[in-house]
Amino acid sequence: MEASKENNSSIPLLRPYKMGPFHLSHRVVLAPLTRQRSYGNVPQPHAAVYYSQRATDGGLLITEATGVSDTAQGYADTPGVWTAEQAAAWKPIVDAVHAKGKKGAVFFCQLWHVGRVSTTAFQPNGRAPISSTDRGVSPQISHDGRLEEFSTPRRLEIEEIPSIVEDFRKAASNAVEVAGFDGVEIHGAHGYLIEQFLKDSANDREDEYGGSLENRCRFALEVVDAVVKEVGAHRVGVRLSPFTDFMDCHDSHPEALAAYMVEKLSSMGVLYCHMIEPRMAIVDGRRKIPHRLLPLRKAFKGTFIAAGGYDREEGNKVVEEGYTDLVSFGRLFLANPDLPHRFGIPDAPLNKYDRATFYTSDPVVGYTDYPFLHHQEPPAAASS
Repeated sequence: MEASKENNSSIPLLRPYKMGPFHLSHRVVLAPLTRQRSYGNVPQPHAAVYYSQRATDGGLLITEATGVSDTAQGYADTPGVWTAEQAAAWKPIVDAVHAKGKKGAVFFCQLWHVGRVSTTAFQPNGRAPISSTDRGVSPQISHDGRLEEFSTPRRLEIEEIPSIVEDFRKAASNAVEVAGFDGVEIHGAHGYLIEQFLKDSANDREDEYGGSLENRCRFALEVVDAVVKEVGAHRVGVRLSPFTDFMDCHDSHPEALAAYMVEKLSSMGVLYCHMIEPRMAIVDGRRKIPHRLLPLRKAFKGTFIAAGGYDREEGNKVVEEGYTDLVSFGRLFLANPDLPHRFGIPDAPLNKYDRATFYTSDPVVGYTDYPFLHHQEPPAAASS
């Protein structure tokens, strides 16, 4: 179910928006969410149910992080798009999303390489994970309280880097030309390979890919350039998290890093920039979003997507104020497959997400079994 067109003018999140060549019917974006249900790294038929449940006519969906090569994996049963089998398996999923409504939803595939956030068990022939550095990630507490440990990575030699760029280019081609995605999002956030090059806590190189801000951004921009040349800038988005400290990846000057990347991406004509807010603070007992992305939103010429703990009220506020064009929702969209519809109904209840089932392998539980709100329709807007 979708919110009615009559309501779009009164609810900022439900107003139409033109994103490059794509005509979106609302501003609510499905954020990329790792689900770990692609057995053997091959997307499964149940993913068609999951994504089509969350698809709306003219809505934007971004897939879970999808590996670009056999060295890109760091978690069990995450999908890839580097082989013909994987790309072919994505096609019916994409078709199901495109079949939603009269014109279908807009579907982007997030391209991912974990870099050092991996172990030898996930790497071909048990080799060391690759990274910008040979320093490992410290043990991390997982969502279920377990201690996760990672293998010591191998620093990429400078002559190897073009082959990793090529992996991203080929994966983008597979996603668009074979699987039929509308575009791709390059994952440059959350401590994975691209961010391992971007941030000075993880990049200790002394060659042309390390040291200065320009050098640390070189790999990311080479990936973007290759993908843009392959599928067109109008089909490319980039996700960044300059202000986060995840998997031992932080930067001593995040504002400068963010500003430089946004300027370069804008000059390259990239369709959208998907930026993650700094970590929320607790103010007067409530979580408060820092709202530090406005200078970046103003500097970027394309579509700007904000992410990071937003709810209905805060999402409407930032769209209304021009702080962002679109807002991506993760856990709320996971638990509420009809989230845009619910946002169109005042005080509509929201399902609570079950953190314990985020990353299980079950093809139904915690995946396609969250209920829809069928019994209510959004009220018609009062005539002016």
